Amino acid sequence: MNISSFNKKAFQTDLIKWFEQNKRQLPWREDQDPYKVWVSEIMLQQTQVDTVIPYFENFIEKFPDPNSLADADQQEVLKAWEGLGYYSRARNLQSAVQEVKETYNGEVPRDRKQLSKLKGIGPYTLGAIMSIAYDAPEPAVDGNVMRVISRVFEIEADIAKAKTKKVFEALIREIISTEDPSSFNQGLMELGALVCRPKNPKCELCPIQAHCQAYQQNSQTKYPVKSKNKKQQSFSYYVFVLENKSGEILIEKRPETGLLAGLWQFPMVEQGEIDQKLLIPFAEELFQTNIIEMDQLESIKHIFSHVTWSMDVFHLKIDAIAFERNSQQLVKHAQLDKYPFPVPHQKIIKQL
Repeated sequence: MNISSFNKKAFQTDLIKWFEQNKRQLPWREDQDPYKVWVSEIMLQQTQVDTVIPYFENFIEKFPDPNSLADADQQEVLKAWEGLGYYSRARNLQSAVQEVKETYNGEVPRDRKQLSKLKGIGPYTLGAIMSIAYDAPEPAVDGNVMRVISRVFEIEADIAKAKTKKVFEALIREIISTEDPSSFNQGLMELGALVCRPKNPKCELCPIQAHCQAYQQNSQTKYPVKSKNKKQQSFSYYVFVLENKSGEILIEKRPETGLLAGLWQFPMVEQGEIDQKLLIPFAEELFQTNIIEMDQLESIKHIFSHVTWSMDVFHLKIDAIAFERNSQQLVKHAQLDKYPFPVPHQKIIKQL
């Protein structure tokens, strides 16, 4: 990595000029509202822009400012997030804006230290808000930025390692535009999304090819360096959709911590040693009911970031059911859309 002869000013000018001429019209770019920048950046973590746009617009319509989100019922927030995944993002965001309301009178703090202490705001989100909303020369290093910069400087560090991000943050601090840090950071993000892609980068369209060491050495495909992820864990479940004679369906709320915390689901058990031929007596004993009819629905496989669920789904018509846990409820089919369900269980609802 050679920066001593790097022409920072020319790099900044070429990048910012390209961004101003080629940036996508996105709803969170309509102004520099720090709350909107914050919401968009949280939503964009692990999620494609095209997927985020309708969620962002709906979310801002429901919760247009920090105070409205702070005061909202968590179930309403999770429902607005339904299908976007990584639900801890929504819970952390609401927790953080509650602190903004209580401590900063509903104003997203401009102070770097204050902002960094809010729940769910890591170095990237901090840098994005500080630079995009408040024009502070703070690095905002995400995957797109690391890919661009790793090629520009032929950086050999493994981007899968957490400590590597600090290498990129330090480098960005040296080359970021102090006159327009907002366009500089967004330009790097946009360049990574539209031109400097993981595979088949469009180098012929790149505004910074004159500054890119990988382009000059024809080594673009070697960067960024990234070790392979650990193998995913796989779990197999039986899922039971229990419906009584009144057309009410049993749902249950997941624990308040862990994967998909606070969302609703149909009862599910790990398959383990349960023989599918004995499912009826097993289910009758588990739910203390008599099964009148059992239909198998289409099986579902869903891949999360670190686990895979394989689900065999059974629709059980039952006599009645007595349930003791507060986390369980009987609801009419038409009421299901009022509750936030994870994507695999939404797919079950569509089958019913």
